Amino acid sequence: MSAVAEHDGDVGTPRPGRLGSGVRPVAARPHYWGHRERLRTRFLQGGHQPMPEYELIGLLLFNAIPKIDVKPLAKRLLATFGDLNGVAAASEHRILQVEGADRWVYLQLRLVEAFGQRMAQAKILKREVVGSWEALLDYCRTRMAHRETEQLRVLFLDRKNTVIADEAMASGTVAHVPVYPREIAKRALELNASAVILIHNHPSGDPTPSTEDIEMTLEVAAACETIDVRVHDHIVIGKDAEVSLRASGFM
Repeated sequence: MSAVAEHDGDVGTPRPGRLGSGVRPVAARPHYWGHRERLRTRFLQGGHQPMPEYELIGLLLFNAIPKIDVKPLAKRLLATFGDLNGVAAASEHRILQVEGADRWVYLQLRLVEAFGQRMAQAKILKREVVGSWEALLDYCRTRMAHRETEQLRVLFLDRKNTVIADEAMASGTVAHVPVYPREIAKRALELNASAVILIHNHPSGDPTPSTEDIEMTLEVAAACETIDVRVHDHIVIGKDAEVSLRASGFM
């Protein structure tokens, strides 16, 4: 009696099977046999640049979903949220609405988003703003461009215009975020900041400042002026572009 190898996954442990009269034959290998190991090898040897986005998402999903073909789910996520940024920033509620996605999938995506944001933030904290302006904009895009609701963040600067803190001061809905100028001024005093930069996003994707955005900026500037803190700028982040209120002449 001879034995053959039968795998229960693409890199699983072989288990014995039997051939002969009255014995079940070895099951046919699934179409995705060995796919995970091949994809990992391609990534390690060639990097991420030549790989389509669905394959990068698939690599992540390996950690959340064992032993099945994850390519269809990766493609469904992209079809739902548009691109890698949209997938990584999607809320738990929306992720769980995608067929095949669960909380473990959501966890992997949150981890990737956290790594990206921490790495981008490290390029601006404790650095002088003027010399790291592009890095600051990159961080703003990474942090806020694909949020589904509005958020106001404030960068607090010292007298040398070095970023000493980056904090979310308010979160809101898809079209509004409540802002309390006195709270921003109070936090600037606590941090001994000399200036601030306001940053908020437009989930619609259009970074054009609204009348409310301009009025809010002037109110924050007035509150900060009473404690000798300057509002350097207010940057509105859209999905593909951003607008500086100072450069646009609104302040």
